[in-house]
Amino acid sequence: MNELSTAAEKLEQLGNVATALRAEMGKVIVGQHELIEELLVALFAGGHALVVGVPGLAKTLAVSSLAECLGLSFGRVQFTPDLLPADITGTEVMTEIQQDGRKAYKREFSKGPIFENIVLADEINRTPPKTQAALLQAMQEREVSIGGETHALPTPFLVLATRNPIEQEGTYPLPEAQLDRFLLEIEVDYPSYEEELWIAEQTTKTHQVKLESLVSADVVQQLQQFVRTVPVTEKALKWTVDVVRGTRPGPEKHEQSLIRFGAGPRGTQAIILAAKASAALRGDAAVDLEDVKRVALSALRHRVVLSYRAEAEGTSITTILEEIFNSVS
Repeated sequence: MNELSTAAEKLEQLGNVATALRAEMGKVIVGQHELIEELLVALFAGGHALVVGVPGLAKTLAVSSLAECLGLSFGRVQFTPDLLPADITGTEVMTEIQQDGRKAYKREFSKGPIFENIVLADEINRTPPKTQAALLQAMQEREVSIGGETHALPTPFLVLATRNPIEQEGTYPLPEAQLDRFLLEIEVDYPSYEEELWIAEQTTKTHQVKLESLVSADVVQQLQQFVRTVPVTEKALKWTVDVVRGTRPGPEKHEQSLIRFGAGPRGTQAIILAAKASAALRGDAAVDLEDVKRVALSALRHRVVLSYRAEAEGTSITTILEEIFNSVS
């Protein structure tokens, strides 16, 4: 009985925290409700998120606003073509010291911006893959190895990256291994007519909104741990596995001839974990089929690589995935 009441209390606490965060972020973010919701899913699922859209759609503002509403440390890296891996992770420096009356030198590690709770990797695809790869170990293992020593990152740890469409000038493709580290790819669209009117009126004034810090690191960690305890129905689990396996190339289905590389087991994990967070944010005590369907597209579209045939035909990943979703009962 105590466990049931605790779960209900945690579910209520998560709902209250999420409501407060939505309201606070809504002071500076006009519309973009799906963006805010998926950022909250990534936060409480404890997974990284890739936010994709053309410049000027409040991608960076949404990430920085979320960090401001949380009692967590925040680091920002502006990705540029000349950025080096050490600019992200940090580097060893030689420091002069006095030893037995003589000058001596010792190595000290100078931490980079990756050593924060929330890291904004802004325009991540404007730097070459070598520098992008500096995030791989940090995102997967929550630690960084420099000069033979391993340094643990703070907890909770979350990378929220913004990416411009690959067709834009001055962008580099993200390696598949890098993309697979992101729990979700969040696509951001243009605002509605009414929202753009509000933006034009309100954001050109002198008044600046100051957001309040609402949630501590301890509370975020507790809620992340609670989300992992949310049960999943067998039907939802089977649908997820069938869909992920259905993205892998093979001769038996038309959709697979349009796919060069499909999603691996990490895609299955991403759907389930994101569905747990999504269900809990909606106040549901368990994950059902609708919950996994709700997050499947965001969890898979960056893990599937189209074949040359699909690219030549102009077929989108979204279209192919939706056909696979519909084919799985």
